Amino acid sequence: MNYPPPQGHGPYPPQQGGPYPPQGRGYPPQPPYDEHYEERRRREENSDRVANIVRVVLGVVLTIFLLHVLFVVFDANQGNEFVSVVYVLAKTLVLGLGDVFTPDDALLGVVLNYGLAALVYLVIGQLVIKSLRR
Repeated sequence: MNYPPPQGHGPYPPQQGGPYPPQGRGYPPQPPYDEHYEERRRREENSDRVANIVRVVLGVVLTIFLLHVLFVVFDANQGNEFVSVVYVLAKTLVLGLGDVFTPDDALLGVVLNYGLAALVYLVIGQLVIKSLRR
């Protein structure tokens, strides 16, 4: 025997509009609107953006130091434009840490000094990133 489908409703109770189900009849209550939540969320998003920018800048600086050390170790051509740009940027970014160690071997001095500068940048950068994430 065939029965006609029910008219006026589907297999589920009718749904009301909105992001939350209707209250009552066993549904959990809707959370109250928190105006400070939106402000905190925006602040967290902005601090995440700034932390990501700091992370990218830190990565670029560390890459410049690494390239400079590699160019010195492998005796790259200083007449090359890219090598000279990396050299100038590394000299600028080392901020006085380029002559902390003065061993007899100049190659070892470059590795130690620019390694120390990279370590200082890394520690300070991570501290800044962590403080922004809080």
